[in-house]
Amino acid sequence: MLKATLIKATQAGGKILQEYFNGTFQVDSKSTVNDLVTEADKKAETAILNVIRETFPDHYILSEEAGELSTASTTKWIIDPLDGTVNFAHGIPLCCVSIGVEQDGEMIMGAVYNPFMNEFFFAEKGKGATLNDKPIQVSAKTDLAKACLVTGFPYTWEEQENDPVTVFGRFIKQGLPLRRLGSAAIDLCWVACGRFDGFYEHKLNAWDSAAGFIIVEEAGGKVTDFKGDYFSPHQKKIVATNGKIHDQLLQAINKA
Repeated sequence: MLKATLIKATQAGGKILQEYFNGTFQVDSKSTVNDLVTEADKKAETAILNVIRETFPDHYILSEEAGELSTASTTKWIIDPLDGTVNFAHGIPLCCVSIGVEQDGEMIMGAVYNPFMNEFFFAEKGKGATLNDKPIQVSAKTDLAKACLVTGFPYTWEEQENDPVTVFGRFIKQGLPLRRLGSAAIDLCWVACGRFDGFYEHKLNAWDSAAGFIIVEEAGGKVTDFKGDYFSPHQKKIVATNGKIHDQLLQAINKA
């Protein structure tokens, strides 16, 4: 029932995004002028929560717009009803629904759905990862110098050693292909299916990385914090790779 509900909820959110895309909808700002929320975010979140609560009314919810709806349940749904809101608001189809399921503090399931590219990523702990029901694996690249990377920038940050602009500039000067898609969930999934060899970001929320995190791991990749230690979606900094370039990427990010 958990898997079926996750898939149904993710699809319900995706349907709302399709209904609003390239249409007329209200757009508001949150923490900064470009930290956006739209009608579609809120309507998709409502649709997702309705599906979950229909089957699991007592489960814990952590969602980007609704916030933390805590219960005594040890099962937590971590939801981003629209990851890539700025893209969505500008009619750029690189955006998605992202939902992860955490059990007793461990990610056990995740789904990311980009309805505009008809790509549905799914993973369950110990059972591998899929794209549209077909198994996926990370890339086999072993040399960071030949890797294709992806990153994202936070809406707010302070200048400091190895800050987002410093690290980005370092890779650009080395001539590395480094992309910025505007959706961390998609970034992670594209590492999982081998389109990118590595992803890093300085400042994410749990709903940005929860689903993509387990999808990368189940596709054979590696996910850590910037120190190379255990990663939890409830921490900010993330490095996700095919595993083969992981140490090289960590060294490049942390270079003093």
